[in-house]
Parts: sequence; C-alpha cells; structure tokens
Amino acid sequence: MKRETFGSRLGFILISAGCAIGLGNIWRFPYVVGAYGGAAFLIIYLIFLVILGLPIMVMEFSVGRASQKSVARSFQSLEPKGSKWHLFSYGAIAGNYLLMMFYTTIAGWMIAYFVKTLSGDFVGLSAAGVQLEFAAMKADAFPQIGWMVLITAVGFFVCALGLQKGVEKVSKFMMTSLLAVMVVLVIRSVTLPGAQAGIAFYLQPNFSKLMEHGLPEVIFAAMGQAFFTLSVGIGSMAIFGSYVSRDRRLFGESVSITALDTSVALLSGLIIFPACFAFGVNPGSGPDLIFVTLPNIFNSMAGGQIWGAFFYIFMIFASFSTVIAVFENILSFGMDLFGWSRRKSALINTFLMIGLALPCILGYNLFSGFQPLGPGTTVLDLEDFIVSNNLLPIGALIYLLFCVTKYGWGWKGFLAEANTGSGLAFPSKIRWYCKYVLPFIIIYILVQGYIVYFS
Repeated sequence: MKRETFGSRLGFILISAGCAIGLGNIWRFPYVVGAYGGAAFLIIYLIFLVILGLPIMVMEFSVGRASQKSVARSFQSLEPKGSKWHLFSYGAIAGNYLLMMFYTTIAGWMIAYFVKTLSGDFVGLSAAGVQLEFAAMKADAFPQIGWMVLITAVGFFVCALGLQKGVEKVSKFMMTSLLAVMVVLVIRSVTLPGAQAGIAFYLQPNFSKLMEHGLPEVIFAAMGQAFFTLSVGIGSMAIFGSYVSRDRRLFGESVSITALDTSVALLSGLIIFPACFAFGVNPGSGPDLIFVTLPNIFNSMAGGQIWGAFFYIFMIFASFSTVIAVFENILSFGMDLFGWSRRKSALINTFLMIGLALPCILGYNLFSGFQPLGPGTTVLDLEDFIVSNNLLPIGALIYLLFCVTKYGWGWKGFLAEANTGSGLAFPSKIRWYCKYVLPFIIIYILVQGYIVYFS
C-alpha cells in the first residue's frame, strides 16, 4: 500500500508545530521565563533550543522519512542486521499511549472551562470560590469522562478521514484559528490599564534574578524547557517525517517548526502576564494559572465572559492540535504492525484509549487514595513523570546515538537523508558535537530531572 503524503509543505509545518505546541508549553513557558529573569533567561533558552532541540528534531524527522514508517517499525527498517535498536519501539509506543492517557483528560478540562466561562459559572465567585469550583470539577468523574470520550472520539474520527482530508485539513484550520485568536487576546491584554508592568516583568532582562537562582539552576531550567517544548523522543514527530516529500531539506523545515512553536509560547506570555499585572494577581504556575488565576481575572474584566471564552477556545485548539498529531501516530502503529486499515485502527484505538484514560480521571476521586509519587500526587503525576522524565529524554538519546554512531544508522545515512532536497542544510561539521557533547547534555537533563523532582 502506497504511503500517504501531505498535500502541502504548509500542512507538514503546521501539523508538526501543532504537535509541539502543547498545553504545558503555553502555561509553563511564560512562568519559567518570568521566574528566571525575563529576556535574560530567554536568550539562554533560545541558545539551547538551537543547540539541543533542533538537531534531535531533524534526526527524528530523518528516521521517519528514510524508513517511511512510524516508530513501531522505523528502527527495524534502518538498523544494521542483528542489532537491537528496534526494542526501543515498544517504549516509544507506550510513551504515546501514556501521554494521551492524561492529555485527553486535560483537553477535556479546557472544553469544560469554556462552557463554564461562557455560561457564567465563575461570575461573582471569589478566588477561593474558583479554587473550589476546580476541585469540584475534578472530584466529579462522570462529566470528565464525557469530555474525555468526546475528545477521543472526535480526534480519532479526524484521523480516520485520512491524512490530507482529515489530519492536515483540520490541523490547518485549528492552527490558523489558534494564531488568530492569540493575536486578538494579545491586543486585549497589552492594552489593559497597568499592563506595562506585566510586559516589563516578562520581557525586560533581569540579571539579578539569574544570580538569585544561581546560574546552574537557570541553565538546567533553560535546557529542560528547550528540550521538552519540541516533543521529541517518542516518535510523535517521526510519523510526520514519514509523510513528507523529499523536496525540502529537513533542517530548514525544523527551523520553521521551532520558530512557530517558540512564537506561540512567547505570545502566550503576552496574554497572561499583562492581564495578571493589570489586575494585581500573582501569575502563579502550573494548572492553577489556567484554572484558578485566569478565571478570577476574567471576572474582574469588562466583558470577561467573552474574553474568557476566547481564551479557552485558544486552549482547546492548542490541546486538540496535539491530540490529533499524537493520535495519528498511535493510529499508524496498528497500520504498521498489524496491517489494519486506517479506519479499523482508528476504531479499535478509540475504545482502547477511552479505557486507558479512565485511571487518570478516577485518580482525582475514586482512586484519590493512590498517591504513587508521594503525598498529594495523582495518577496523572505518575503518567506525566514516566513520559516527561524518562521516555522523552531516553528516546531522544536513542535517536541521537542511532544517527551518529556506526552501530546504528550512522552519520552518513542520517546526513544524506536530512540534506535531501532544497533549503537549509544540516551542518556536517558538527558531528563531533552531536556524538560527544549532546549525549552528555541529555543524560544531564535525565539525571538532574530526577534530582529536582524528588527533592
């Protein structure tokens, strides 16, 4: 059966960027930038994005395009005979399922908050009242299951329609809509009275904060953010490499995807920080920023219900673009491993994913006594820890070593694939860096991630 291909270069860039643009990137990135010195931290982050994230993204795309397979079969197609690189495929497959086991729940929360905001459920509530509303939502399993089922069913339905007619068409609409909504929200946020203080906090270099946290901590934060923002390591990017033509070099395409991902992250900060400072609210971090802090801001804002609804539409597009991208990878596992049709794989995985996602939701109510990583932790925390702190960095290291060592695909094979076509070429002279420096950076992120998490 002939491999499907994208209908356009723009489709490839937007879908790949949609996979990279995740919810954590949108709400975590602005906070990290502000906490570690604004533009001063941003400079360090951008350096690591280029020297750490970009090379691995190019390698993952190259493995996908050369093999014309998902991660379920790509290593088998390219590895030297008798080698065992393909064993990582099982970890990568598990990583994609684990990611969606909690991501579909959070995406469901976005829909729930859009409905709550538009219907005025937060109007008149104090900060404590909004916090209680969030807690009550998590404690009630059935509505969450409904939203999760909706996200899962619609996501796989889009994938079942085909690469061009479903995934590419819908992703193009969502990504362009996301960017349009972002522009509207940025204009509204930066024109609020008192917004200038938030802009200064976010973008004005503050080198004293760099020194306050210590340079090693700041560098690790920049490394971690640069590494995780591009979603490399479990083959969720490789699948799109397998669909792209050989007309363009993959380094130039990766630069475009990285630039779009970073632009969305930067713009999200221009939505959140000016609004927080305009209403005297601590920006906070993590889920509380999206689900507790911002509803309080919308309560205080003229026309807040409408602006709040716009914001959660933006978050729905951001989350659903990632869901569709990873679902496409999951769907391809059934096609590559068992020869299923696209529709059969979508149908089977719809029911499988609904079942697999239930523990995350039930971890906030029925299974709330199960605290796997210590007091206060949930099933979601465990799933996220396995993916973010283990499978992503380990997977990135495997892709890297596979492409640079003679025991894997090798530097010549990788470079020939990456530089096929027109556009920006991957620099051949940095092999020494990719082979001897980059692996140690990834190992450092892996080990330091454990230290930070458990301390």
